[in-house]
This record gives sequence, structure tokens and C-alpha cells, in this order.
Amino acid sequence: MAEHFIKNMDFSKVLEMETLVEYQKGQVISRTLAQGKPLSITLFAFDKGEEISSHSSGGDALVFMLDGEAEITVGEEKFDVKKGETIVMPAGISHALFAKEQFKMLLIVVFEL
Repeated sequence: MAEHFIKNMDFSKVLEMETLVEYQKGQVISRTLAQGKPLSITLFAFDKGEEISSHSSGGDALVFMLDGEAEITVGEEKFDVKKGETIVMPAGISHALFAKEQFKMLLIVVFEL
């Protein structure tokens, strides 16, 4: 049997990405799809008002919004990011996320290529 590098989702099946993680009241829910040295891929669902406080990462972090709206802070600048939009949070720069309303995102962090 071949080794798989993507986990927590069905193979050889058409899926709607935003249905792979569900909202839960008062919580941030995550589902790791891949985790390794060069990159990580994680789905998140944030309930309204939930947040991840300011922190930095060792890799460039790409957020693709699957649903809803978030306020994303990169350094000192705030961005309103909505469904269908994306933003990159550079490695080593502090960033934070706040759910202005419920939102779902796909997060891809690239550590090195």
C-alpha cells in the first residue's frame, strides 16, 4: 500500500472543501490535512467573536477564505478578508485573526521549498 501524505479526508472522491470542517459555538475548530517539514495544510472554522491572538510563524502563511469574514492583522495593518479572498502573512511578521462573523479558511504554511 502506498504511503499517503494527505490525511483526514477521503481519496478519489469529489469533496466541497468548506464542508470538511463545521462551526461549533464559542470555538475554533481545526482539521489538519497535511503536516510536515516543508508545509502544513489545515482547515479552520471560527465562531463569531473567536480569535487567534498575535503570533508569528517560521513560514509564509497563505489564508484562503472559504466562508464568512475575518479581520486579519499583519504587522500593524488590519485587513477585512471575505469568502473567496486570500492573503499571505509573511514568515517572521506577527499576525492575528478575529472572526467578525463565522468564517472558514484553508491555511497553507510553507516553511521552505
